[in-house]
Amino acid sequence: METRTAPTPAVRPLLELSTAFWRAKVVLTGVELGLFTALADGPAGTAQICERLGLNGRAVEEYLDSLTSLGMLERTAEGYRNSAAADAYLVEGRPGYLGGWMRMTSSRLYEAWSRLPDGLRTGEPQLTGPMSDNFFPNLYQDLDALRRFISGMDSLTNLIGPDLAGAFDWSATETFIDIGGARGNLASVLAQAHPHLRGGVFDLPHLKPLFEELTSERGVADRLQFHSGDFFADPLPEADVLVFGHILHDWNDEQRRSLLDRAFQSVRPGGAVLIYDRMIDDAAGARTLSLLGSVNLLLVTPGGSEYRVSDCRDWLHAAGFDRTASVPLLEDTETVVIGRKPVA
Repeated sequence: METRTAPTPAVRPLLELSTAFWRAKVVLTGVELGLFTALADGPAGTAQICERLGLNGRAVEEYLDSLTSLGMLERTAEGYRNSAAADAYLVEGRPGYLGGWMRMTSSRLYEAWSRLPDGLRTGEPQLTGPMSDNFFPNLYQDLDALRRFISGMDSLTNLIGPDLAGAFDWSATETFIDIGGARGNLASVLAQAHPHLRGGVFDLPHLKPLFEELTSERGVADRLQFHSGDFFADPLPEADVLVFGHILHDWNDEQRRSLLDRAFQSVRPGGAVLIYDRMIDDAAGARTLSLLGSVNLLLVTPGGSEYRVSDCRDWLHAAGFDRTASVPLLEDTETVVIGRKPVA
């Protein structure tokens, strides 16, 4: 009988996975250096780039060619220029700028991921520095650190906000509150998209000056109000719609249920709660980014994780909401789950 030998598996995918962090750090470093912003006005050669950014010159051409191979730059006769994606998302000052998020990823998350084995062994967060313990309370005491963190979060809500403005029928809604909405970036996007809406943010009092600053800049200060409080200790403001964006994934299941019980008490009859996170598909193994996001939450929170859409619906039903629905956001990297409060 003929014996067939199984083909040798390709090794290249494993080699590329083992060095995938090289690719990430090349792009993150470009943001940190301000490379893409420096190329916003047109192409530049290697020597010009070195002069503008204060680079030594060694391996810079290979570095720039690496970004070219990754689709972040294009090489032309005049020099290197931004790709369409880099021009849209990596140039500081552009509406879609993701640099705040990417800078935070590079400065805090990158280091924490180097301690993933310890995180998996202990189940404990792996952040270091003065904010490693009690991350959120300590963060809110340091205004500079708070600005940097919020800048990173705003990078995402700048993109999620317009999707959320269209994923839900806001026509019958008069008021909304963004729970844990920081300085009101998402609330401002919603208010600008739907001029009939009035609402605001519920968050810790340290954020009120930043909220007032941003809403004045956006021209929506007359329609948005800041409500101070702790969402685990204080009643949530009453409104037609409550939004929980990137909130539930920071906490454990018991805390999530508590927040949704509180939400049910504050949503007006016939109103709704909107929850968006990088949720895991109910099909096992789908949405790699969401699964990795859940591992990331192991490294940065005491009990957080991403969770399944079906789990979110179960929590909403247990709190008293009905007619739940889910809608993908941001090119299907996020999901919003909507729960309706019965009229009577």
